[in-house]
Amino acid sequence: MKKTILNLKNKSVGDIDLDKTIFGIKKLPDLIHQYIRYQNAKSRQGSHKTKSRSEVNGRSKKPFSQKGTGNARQGSNKPPNFRGGAVSMGPVNRDHSFNLNKKEKKLALKSALSVKTTQDKIFIIDTFEVKSFKTKDLFTDLKNFDYESALFIYSEKGLDNNFKLASSNIPRISTINQKGINVKDLITFDKIFIEQKSINEITERLS
Repeated sequence: MKKTILNLKNKSVGDIDLDKTIFGIKKLPDLIHQYIRYQNAKSRQGSHKTKSRSEVNGRSKKPFSQKGTGNARQGSNKPPNFRGGAVSMGPVNRDHSFNLNKKEKKLALKSALSVKTTQDKIFIIDTFEVKSFKTKDLFTDLKNFDYESALFIYSEKGLDNNFKLASSNIPRISTINQKGINVKDLITFDKIFIEQKSINEITERLS
């Protein structure tokens, strides 16, 4: 499938053939949802913790006699019903992540890329190299794309330093190496800008 190559001023500079098996498959909402769940679960800290009966300060000795006091029998002053006692069935440190196999990950990425391609929200840019590091110059150029938020995917060789400096102060813009592309970012950002030399790298990785 053919796609127009643009420059950062939104002017056509050529064409490129995109692999239909990566940028032209059907939408798989269930798999996309599962991948986003996988990402969210993996990013959860899981450091919530309360003290159990073995961790709270207190004595293991009976606080009072078994009989004759009129109180309910107690074995120590560490149970949850005592002030300063443990928390019953409280949260503990845990890992919230779960596994997603490689085929599912690849298919979810392909589906997300295809969705954006169908919506005409993927732009192939010839290069992210800019002459000036000034934010206002890049901001003026990007106005031509009429975006709400934008993700710029650059090649493994690295991002142009002037572009990095110029884009760092523009709101709702993010840059990412093609190795780090993920479903959550592809779905969250309004428009996706892919550097031309990244296309072969993405195609090779997802094939």
